[in-house]
Amino acid sequence: MLSLQHPWFLLALPLVPLALWWARQGRARVQVASLGEVEVGRSARGMLAWLPVALRAAGLILLIGALARPQRTRQESVVESDGLDILIAIDTSQTMEARDLSTQRTRMDLARETSMAFVEGRPYDRIGLVVFGEEAFTQVPLTMDHQALLQILGQVQIGLAGGQATAIGHAIAVSGRHLADLDAESKVLVLVTDGKNTVRTPPEPLIAANAAAALGVRIYTIGVGAPSKRAPGIIGMMGGRTPDGIDEPMLRRVAQSSGGRFYRAARAEDLTEIFAEIDKLETTTAEVTQFVHRKELAHWLLVPALVLLALELLLSSTWLRRLP
Repeated sequence: MLSLQHPWFLLALPLVPLALWWARQGRARVQVASLGEVEVGRSARGMLAWLPVALRAAGLILLIGALARPQRTRQESVVESDGLDILIAIDTSQTMEARDLSTQRTRMDLARETSMAFVEGRPYDRIGLVVFGEEAFTQVPLTMDHQALLQILGQVQIGLAGGQATAIGHAIAVSGRHLADLDAESKVLVLVTDGKNTVRTPPEPLIAANAAAALGVRIYTIGVGAPSKRAPGIIGMMGGRTPDGIDEPMLRRVAQSSGGRFYRAARAEDLTEIFAEIDKLETTTAEVTQFVHRKELAHWLLVPALVLLALELLLSSTWLRRLP
């Protein structure tokens, strides 16, 4: 990346034409009775009379550029200690295709976009991806290669892990086993779902959460979906409401059992704010030293500037010398 150490010197650039004009005004003139006494012709010297002025202007511009001290900078970050281990578990069941968060995008679109922004904001943490639906599996193991993670995360689609059920307990168990294999000061699971555990095979979500908590895993659960509304017709008049697909009590207990928190995202903005809050709560423990390497480039302007000014002085004093 190119940068200027003293960019304020560039403010002198508008003074270059003013200086040239001032120098021309200060030149002595020869007065003659009429133009007839002046010999007029097209010679090489006459055709190149403009050259000294052009050389002086170019030399002054390059000299000002050299004084601004252009540099090529390169930043290098050295991670001296690891940050957090974070797994993001995303529900890929069919219900994530709903568009009820005050936007034209689906729940899956919003979960994917906010998760990617979360990853981009934590460059020094190891982050992985778990997807779950009818089954649960690790799509991306914990990694520092966030570019590869973002590429795969951007391709997560409905039905990737089966779309007809929601295996929340399996997702927590898979995540807990993966995090347990690594030695980190803090282990975090962010689970995003819009439903309830509909898989009858064990483990149950709360049992899996207790096991994960015993391994030092802190779980944040996010329920995605608009709250239930008044049911239409006579049922609504009697106080009835449409069913809410999110098992909020279960997700709340899962989070509390591990020292985490439960969040409800009823709007697109909520999901962004929730990930931002988790980002603040889980401060990275990575120690990073940044080095800035600078390579001076001023000499590439200074040398030509001096050459042009010297050439202008030489020509003005010899072959292109003008009479006072």
